[in-house]
Amino acid sequence: MTDAMKHAVQSDPATAARRSRIVVAGTGSGAGKTTVTLGLMKALADSGLRVQGFKCGPDYIDPTYHTAVTGTPSRNLDSWMTSPDTVRETFIRASEGADISVIEGVMGLYDGKDPLSNTGSTAEIAMLTDSPVLLVVDVRSMARSAAAIVLGFQHLEPRLRIAGVIVNRCGSQGHYSIVQKAIEQECGIPVLGWLKRDDGLDIPERHLGLVPAVERGELEPLFQRAAEQIRAGTDLEALRALADSAPPLSLPALPLFVPHRLTSVAQADAGKRPVIAVASDAAFNFYYPENLDLLRQSGAEIAFFSPLAGECIPEHASGLYLGGGFPEEFAAAIAANTGFLENIRDAVRRDMPVFAECGGYMVLARTLTDRDGSVHRMAGVIPSDVRMQAKRAALGYREATALRDCLLLEAGETIRGHEFHYSVMTYDESSAPYPYAYQTKGMRGLQNEGYAKGNLLAAYTHIHLASFPEAAARWVEKCRAYAE
Repeated sequence: MTDAMKHAVQSDPATAARRSRIVVAGTGSGAGKTTVTLGLMKALADSGLRVQGFKCGPDYIDPTYHTAVTGTPSRNLDSWMTSPDTVRETFIRASEGADISVIEGVMGLYDGKDPLSNTGSTAEIAMLTDSPVLLVVDVRSMARSAAAIVLGFQHLEPRLRIAGVIVNRCGSQGHYSIVQKAIEQECGIPVLGWLKRDDGLDIPERHLGLVPAVERGELEPLFQRAAEQIRAGTDLEALRALADSAPPLSLPALPLFVPHRLTSVAQADAGKRPVIAVASDAAFNFYYPENLDLLRQSGAEIAFFSPLAGECIPEHASGLYLGGGFPEEFAAAIAANTGFLENIRDAVRRDMPVFAECGGYMVLARTLTDRDGSVHRMAGVIPSDVRMQAKRAALGYREATALRDCLLLEAGETIRGHEFHYSVMTYDESSAPYPYAYQTKGMRGLQNEGYAKGNLLAAYTHIHLASFPEAAARWVEKCRAYAE
């Protein structure tokens, strides 16, 4: 554990906050942690509890599931994009008033950015938030061997508290009984429940089109089925007792989210605050809540609008934020909202601060070719064309270093983020040197990415402003200057 982590898990008894919480982790991807998480959340929420969901890592899709199941917006806890203190602070802030918080892990318990450490892993988040861990184990075709798996997970990181186990894909009640006895005898922790083998519980293959399906309610039968299995096979009272046993947490000595702390801009009167218009609907909905919180704290007002509902950028806006999502699923509707697209062109012509990432970036291109091969005209403020493909184009963390002064960064400054998309962008570099925004660093090395010109900044990378909070203050200040 790093010094920062040691500091992060210390609590000041005078300011400590009680938070009932549990981390749901898997032995690996596909073990069933998402199914267990959703079943638990649904079962607990149906019992009348206020459940707060969290997701380890940068993922947007699982938090959408959590939000649909609990009725409360889920939050990301990411120990690579943000600091250990910010992870703990985000958890404490978002879990206030909840009866129980359920934190879904990412990949396997110890999988993260670095195979030689806990960096970016579920284990690191569990230690930073001092949370008990519920380990999900797929026990198909095994009996006593399941105990060896749990024992290995216990011994790899002794400082981590693996407090209980749920076994998934059992063949029968008898199979569960055998596995339960073996684990409890050898590992000294309770097996709190089981799920039988059930192909109807398989989460559909992950792709961006899943989120519109969630919003249409198409996955509600799956959520209900998972909850029924959890209620039938899990000791929910024992699980709540484990969650309640988590020790108090305290905010860091220098919290990030303190009103008016980042910049004197935030001290402006409400009537003088610049307004940042944020596209928000089924096509544009990948936003880290902390990004919006930091913009508000830096002095901005946020005004949501829906391009899919035919809405245009609010007239009183002095900045525009086009987040990620899946415009390819709604390309025809976006192309038909000519007022919205003309608003974008006009904003760029007038040098309004405009920031777009991933899906929003795609809408700024000249054309968007969807999976069926249909070509849709987009805003055309960037000399590029985008095409969807069946194969995933990018996935992973990114360190984005500014190649030139731009809306959020000065040349050479670095911000952290994440990429996940199935589209590819073709850049028109025929007339002049292309004004790439960033040089991004990921597992596959360095590459130039995005577009930066004047107050327009757009790229595939989903940035987290908490990784470089000065960027939020800079953005708001440029919106203020534009408004004046």
